[in-house]
Amino acid sequence: MNFDVIVLGSGPGGYVTAIRASQLGLKVAVVEKEHLGGICLNWGCIPTKALLKSAEVNNLIKHADEYGIKVSSSEIDFKKIISRSREVSKKLASGIGHLMKKNNITVIEARGKLNGPNQIRAFFSNGETEDIKTKNIIISTGARARILPNLEPDGKFIWTYKEAMVADTLPKNLLVVGSGAIGMEFANFYNSLGTKVTVIELADTILPVEDNEISKLATKEFSNQGINIKTNTTISNLEKLKSEVEVELKNSKNNKVELVKFDRIISAVGIVGNTEDIGLEGGKVKVDKGSILTDENCKTDEANVYAIGDVAGAPWLAHKASHEAVAAVEHIAGLGSHPLKKENIPGCTYTNPQIASVGLTEKAAKEQGYNLKVGRFPFMANGKAIASGKESGLIKTIFNSETGELLGAHMIGSEVTELIQGFVLAKTFEATEEDIMRTCFPHPTLSEMMHESVLDAYDKALHI
Repeated sequence: MNFDVIVLGSGPGGYVTAIRASQLGLKVAVVEKEHLGGICLNWGCIPTKALLKSAEVNNLIKHADEYGIKVSSSEIDFKKIISRSREVSKKLASGIGHLMKKNNITVIEARGKLNGPNQIRAFFSNGETEDIKTKNIIISTGARARILPNLEPDGKFIWTYKEAMVADTLPKNLLVVGSGAIGMEFANFYNSLGTKVTVIELADTILPVEDNEISKLATKEFSNQGINIKTNTTISNLEKLKSEVEVELKNSKNNKVELVKFDRIISAVGIVGNTEDIGLEGGKVKVDKGSILTDENCKTDEANVYAIGDVAGAPWLAHKASHEAVAAVEHIAGLGSHPLKKENIPGCTYTNPQIASVGLTEKAAKEQGYNLKVGRFPFMANGKAIASGKESGLIKTIFNSETGELLGAHMIGSEVTELIQGFVLAKTFEATEEDIMRTCFPHPTLSEMMHESVLDAYDKALHI
């Protein structure tokens, strides 16, 4: 076999790479050792959203009387919630297989390793190996959960995201270590189903990459839902008992230690790229802190070897991987260079309420020396939000006061993960505040708040 492009890994970076390469007339193969669709479709983005949808439905039932509907009783079928999530993943993964066939892409079910810049060695499950020639290699091997010392997953008491989404029973008392998107989504899911949840975070605020104002609002919302949030907190000691885990929680500011028992612990302290055992030893591909180093076109220091997605570093997002996939393949095909601007990549957390953002936080913008105009608009002043019973939330926009450039947008509230694309487009098209102000937003919609937030930054808000 001889190919123009071989892709290692079939996640949202890998399979998109293969499809775009095929569209451009390149002969392409994907080497995948486990599941088509990678972590995102099988163990990440998609199944967690299915779980969160079940939690959302349960929450709506709890508040049905507020909408004039009486529900006499409801019961959680936890096993059905888990099985539905797995079925959703299975359906989408099979769809990737269909796309591979439709685009005449060769799928090689094996573990792959670089064997020089123009060759992949495939290791098959039956013990056989085969060397496959290629003109270009794109590494899209993804990432795995970061493991902390003394917090190694054991499949029983200590879980990663994998164990957390296929649990046999609903824990009564759960500790979530880490308050990023993964940690807060699982905290929100289990809390919504009745588990007593505690979240600990080493930083001063939860969701530490978000704008500080949004993080504080999120803390208030989640605390009101019953999640026990402890910032500036770490685990100083852990002991596994017969049916639970005894944990010492230490506050880094006052050194106060609290002894608490939990049924289960979810470790959600980030991820690390899968750079090991893929043949990088002795080559020119450079790895730093678990990520492959690339240039703006996703090219490594090794001739004709590219790296995309989680294995190539932050932000660790599926949509970033897919866009890098297209950029890398089109660079290989000679269609020029169109690097992905990381400041234009949106981030989303699918909790209730949702959180979404793009660009600089207010703090980062000030640290970079910008003079700012900042606008805010609350959900409680929006007709659609009130009619929907979703009055908690805020949309915040940050502009360069000298040029009108949109520097950042930050949201918390219902459906903001669907709204953020509007500000992503604005940043991509380099729209100014005037462009957004002159845009006609439909009524009644949540999107009107985006308009009002921009108006507010320039003291022109109409509905507050």
